[in-house]
Amino acid sequence: MTLTRDEKTALAEYRIQKAKSIYEDALFNLKSGRYATAVNRSYYAVLAAARALLVLRGVDPVTHSGCKTMLSLHFVKPGLLSKDMVEDFKILLAMRTDLDYGDFEEVDKQKAEDSLRRAERFLKRAGEVVRTLIAEM
Repeated sequence: MTLTRDEKTALAEYRIQKAKSIYEDALFNLKSGRYATAVNRSYYAVLAAARALLVLRGVDPVTHSGCKTMLSLHFVKPGLLSKDMVEDFKILLAMRTDLDYGDFEEVDKQKAEDSLRRAERFLKRAGEVVRTLIAEM
């Protein structure tokens, strides 16, 4: 992906805002008792935040697992994110996949709340790293 500094910055900021908006959708669905949808939106909030980080490194993976791999390579290995962050991504991806594609899969309120906690933690740290990287560009 070849983008200018300004294009990377604008896209990263847009993706962080998108992540926050999707997270708000997750909260709404949790409060509405739509737990599977809350998990789905939690994952997609994390994916948007992860993509915000990756665009600042000029990386645009085409798969969900590619996104996880690139996060590890570009952010965990150099110490910008903890391994726990990628583990949260991995757990949320697995939950979302099981719920979206599995037959008779269900999730309870506790697991949905856990997915939102993981997403909130990821979004907070991703936002911090995005701001730092933009300031350093």
